[in-house]
Amino acid sequence: MNRRWMVAAVAVVALGAGSVQAAVPANVAAALADKARPAEDSARDAARKPGELLAMGEIKTGGKVVDLVMGGGYFTRILSGVVGPKGQVIGYQPAEFIQFQASYGENQKKVAAAYANVVPLISTFGALDLPDGVDLVLTVQNYHDLHLKPFPADTATKVNAEVFKSLKPGGIYLIVDHAALAGSGLEAADKIHRIDPAIVRREVEAAGFKLEAESAMLAVPEDPKTANVFSPAIRGKTDQFLMKFRKPK
Repeated sequence: MNRRWMVAAVAVVALGAGSVQAAVPANVAAALADKARPAEDSARDAARKPGELLAMGEIKTGGKVVDLVMGGGYFTRILSGVVGPKGQVIGYQPAEFIQFQASYGENQKKVAAAYANVVPLISTFGALDLPDGVDLVLTVQNYHDLHLKPFPADTATKVNAEVFKSLKPGGIYLIVDHAALAGSGLEAADKIHRIDPAIVRREVEAAGFKLEAESAMLAVPEDPKTANVFSPAIRGKTDQFLMKFRKPK
């Protein structure tokens, strides 16, 4: 066996009841070390903690995963290396986002052209149709967008139902987002692009998922959670939560 697949970096992952030692799998470590990654992506690793985050996803080489709202492709590129040439990454970009800003579509095309195992998918949130038998669905800093006022009120319900259908039994739904104040309601999602973690848990559990773990690895206690995440004073320094849900077997 190749030595690199026998080596794991160790990171501390804070779970609901306390902290545990979680190994960053060798396939994740190798993907992060890939020199083909854009320099601007690698420069963001210290803040985004992709190794520790993806360790919670339990992704195997050859796996099938979804990057739900892939944005610029930061995690899509990493996931491509994690699953390897025999795996598959579905890079989903909402049609609504592409209509709003053409770069979403351009970035998707660029990443799909550079990585043979990345399959681009475009549709509206309401018409989302993910492939079945997926091991992991990851969405980072985008769950709150399901509650933007231009979208129908049942958008989150429909997307969560589709994710549940797509995942294989035992599959993982990993959600990272900007935290809003407890009790702030859905207004925060539309106005400042944040969401109360309690809302996410309630909605995702209603779709049939079980909350398995939470992590404080991206927590920023000094963030007052009241500013728009695009504000220059807070951008890149927001308090974020991470929830790991599992589809029951």
